[in-house]
Amino acid sequence: MVFPVVPRFPRLAPLAGVTLLLAACASGGSTKPTPQASQLYAQLDQASRGYETALAQARAGDAQASQKTLDASLDQLKSASAQCPSTQGCDPQRFFSVFDRLLRLKDGNFSLGDDVGGMDDDPPEGSNSGKQGAAALPEAQRSVTLLRGQQLSQLIAMNGPVKAALEMWLTQWRGNLMDAYVNYEFLRYQMWPEYQKQDLPEALLFGIIAKESGGKVHAVSRSGAAGPLQFMYATGLRFGLSTEDGFDSRFDPAASARANAEYLDEQLKIFNNNLELTLAAYNGGEGRMRRLAGDNTSVSLYDPTIYNQLSQETRDYVPSVLAAAWLFLHPESYNLRFPKIDGAQGSIVLKRSASLTELTVCLGSAGGMSDGWFRTLRNLNPRLDPQVAQPTGVRIIVPKVLEKPYEARCVDGPWPILANDLHTAVLPVVPSTPAPAPAASAARSSSTGKTRGYVVRRGDTLTSIVGKLGCTSVQEVAQMNGLNHQHIKPGQTLKVPACR
Repeated sequence: MVFPVVPRFPRLAPLAGVTLLLAACASGGSTKPTPQASQLYAQLDQASRGYETALAQARAGDAQASQKTLDASLDQLKSASAQCPSTQGCDPQRFFSVFDRLLRLKDGNFSLGDDVGGMDDDPPEGSNSGKQGAAALPEAQRSVTLLRGQQLSQLIAMNGPVKAALEMWLTQWRGNLMDAYVNYEFLRYQMWPEYQKQDLPEALLFGIIAKESGGKVHAVSRSGAAGPLQFMYATGLRFGLSTEDGFDSRFDPAASARANAEYLDEQLKIFNNNLELTLAAYNGGEGRMRRLAGDNTSVSLYDPTIYNQLSQETRDYVPSVLAAAWLFLHPESYNLRFPKIDGAQGSIVLKRSASLTELTVCLGSAGGMSDGWFRTLRNLNPRLDPQVAQPTGVRIIVPKVLEKPYEARCVDGPWPILANDLHTAVLPVVPSTPAPAPAASAARSSSTGKTRGYVVRRGDTLTSIVGKLGCTSVQEVAQMNGLNHQHIKPGQTLKVPACR
């Protein structure tokens, strides 16, 4: 499916709404603005005229001049907005309303790319530079994203909960947001094509990933949800995510993106394209949301008849996803700059046996990755145990930027030798002497030393099995059975404590 392209010749009609809004800002209200406030409001009018000029330049085909005028207008609006709170008689909410309106206008009416940080060198819209398939995905179309014929930005209500979530992403969750962005950029070539097939916007995919797992493919929640998009086992089965040869396909980025896109497509149809209700269903259960909404699928999630009956988790989840999606579209408008990531996918064929852990050591900070490549290599190769050496000749998926560093650093020379030496280090064997459990933890004790067999059933996780036993821990069961990454499969017999 071809991704929707923004109109080359934008419509002028939305500017009328902006002009009326600015006029209301300058003249409305019962309190007469001070001369200083009036001067700031005049700058609003000037910013609006700048947008009008940029539109005319875009219509004339001068994209470079249009972008320059557009940026200048936005900078002027930002400057005036910054002065408003300290200016007597100036209403900051008026600036926010205009700022939000112009951002939305830019989304719907400019074929000028987007303001995602660091994308200045990307090819122009529609240009694939001769690449095929996932490698041809155009970066510049990120803000031109439609959801069932509507601009995604128009569907994100800038209400109190979303504003609060924006602040959280920009402050306390900022590190999580940046990590999620980096992780997503390397997974993008596997995941976004699955969203394109369902005509779903990329920003929505990023918002869900940022909130669900931060782009960590092997994430598992306490409730048993797994993978980058956190599918419960039963829901995953419904959309083709099963366990084959011991691998849970919920951990497969492309498969989970396909299942997630199909789920959202299904729920959007049920809820008549109400995005907020659909996201609430994804988090809190579709059955519950159908009962709450009934036949009124146009109802707002924030209607007290709906909102007051949601769990706190779902109340937080929906605006958090929407806020992350909004920041994905407009980072620089919130003083946020995502790093420029070349996430194009490549591969290497091992010329000497190595584990993902060893590759991480010998690659070091190649490509400017100061945090190292362990997370990325794990994400791109979810079926591989990172501690197990893969034989010569095995193909490993890596970012394309690592193909040359692999040849230079990991085939010959000191780095692969060092990596192997560290990886094969022998740890001292300490006899296990279980400490007596505290009285408060007696219910968890498994000190009888007796064991029994447990046959894994469909839908089981180590967490749920331990919960049934009531006398042990996930770590203990994993150690008893030599399990890596808690991978189990139906029919497998586990050794578990025989509890008193």
